[in-house]
Amino acid sequence: MFSDAFVGLACTDCGATLAVEDADLETIAGAGPCPDCGAPRTPEYDLDAVDPDAVSAGLRAWDRDAVLPFDADAALSAAEGGTPSVDAPRVADELGLAGVAIKDEARNPTGSVLDRGLSAAVTAADAADADLVACASPGNAGQSMAAYTGQVDLRSYAFVPTRSPFSNKAMVNVHGGEMKVVPGRLGDAVDALAEQLQSDYVDLGAFATPFRHDGLKTVAYELLADRCWDVPDAVVVPAGTGELVVGVVDGLRECVELGLVDELPPVYAVQAEGCAPIAAAWQAGKTETEPWETPDTIVGELEVADPPGGAPALAAVAETGGEVLTVEDADALESAVAVASTETVEVGLAGGVAAAGLWALAEDGPLGAADEAVVVNTEAATKAPDVLRSHLMGQGV
Repeated sequence: MFSDAFVGLACTDCGATLAVEDADLETIAGAGPCPDCGAPRTPEYDLDAVDPDAVSAGLRAWDRDAVLPFDADAALSAAEGGTPSVDAPRVADELGLAGVAIKDEARNPTGSVLDRGLSAAVTAADAADADLVACASPGNAGQSMAAYTGQVDLRSYAFVPTRSPFSNKAMVNVHGGEMKVVPGRLGDAVDALAEQLQSDYVDLGAFATPFRHDGLKTVAYELLADRCWDVPDAVVVPAGTGELVVGVVDGLRECVELGLVDELPPVYAVQAEGCAPIAAAWQAGKTETEPWETPDTIVGELEVADPPGGAPALAAVAETGGEVLTVEDADALESAVAVASTETVEVGLAGGVAAAGLWALAEDGPLGAADEAVVVNTEAATKAPDVLRSHLMGQGV
């Protein structure tokens, strides 16, 4: 079931390893954070065993199973990945850039980039013979988790805050998942999961499982393949838990190590100004994040006051020579509307944060007339169309 190149799990802090040769399938597939120090674990691979040609082609995420933990024929998949990089020439002209492409992750099965990670994480939980999986989520992860567990005899339980969009809540149940709506924000849902769910479960929260962020690295392979392996001058992604930042940089690094590209592009992580613990740590020159005391952003998916992947996200951005920046909610909404109204792509709220980050980088930052950028739209605009419509109404539209 494990892919040939997958060698096991490693702690991201103390370095302790759990090797395939030393443990059974159930132990590795059901592994959580490091038992020695509590830090997240991450999959490790012997890239010398990977044929670069095997991962340079293909459309879907699991077409690149040579650099994923499990063989494609064992994966719980709904054809996630293979999303288009849509040229945005009007945006590029407005910003004075040589080119802009939007990697549109809204085209995934449940309309979110998280399908890539939850496909891998639910596959692992099923391989570990779990009876119940659970996570606290702003919305998208709970929906995606429920969707993939529907393929097998596996219960899912999502703890979501009241602020979670109705579409997420509805689809958790439509996919057959159970749900607890917790008054308050994401932190309250995290606490409620720990305190209230008494049954034994596998936690599929970000970085609680080693496999979610690993599945997200397929975004990097695809965005480079979409460019015929020409490295862009910037990759711009929204940041909440930090898992997408870490996953994308992991994928980019592997592409360098496999000889598919010569260098890492700068990765720019963008947070909403009202909840920006990763950006605050970056600007302070710190390597660890501190909890954001009063989270307040309309972009619910990014309202993560205590990101479990804060430290690895900071390290990942630094490795690429990028930076972490913030944008105001109004700019994020305006950017999402601008892209939709000129380039057809329906950008979600978190994607709007990334797009607003690109605007800032072009207007005030390091990008200029010779540069090409890729912006990752992480979710469908139909997750929260009321917020985008309200923004227009506020402008008298």
